[in-house]
Amino acid sequence: MAVKIRLKRMGAKKSPFYRVVVANSSAPRDGRFIEEIGTYNPLQEAGNFNVDEEKALRWMLDGAQPSDTVRNLFSSVGLMEKLHNAKNEK
Repeated sequence: MAVKIRLKRMGAKKSPFYRVVVANSSAPRDGRFIEEIGTYNPLQEAGNFNVDEEKALRWMLDGAQPSDTVRNLFSSVGLMEKLHNAKNEK
């Protein structure tokens, strides 16, 4: 089972709001997910992005792959660097 960390679209038409979720890669975009680990609101000035870093790191160390957009968001808050450092410590 391939596990992905990706965005689940919420909100009304023309006012999107996203939840960062861990889901099976074969599940639909807005369908079933394993765990919610954060939120992203692109309509605010800086793109309000909140994520539980401990859960995200645990999932990625266990093999979950972030989508391209989520990888960029993680990089912007320094989470990909923390992942790299955690992998080098092992």
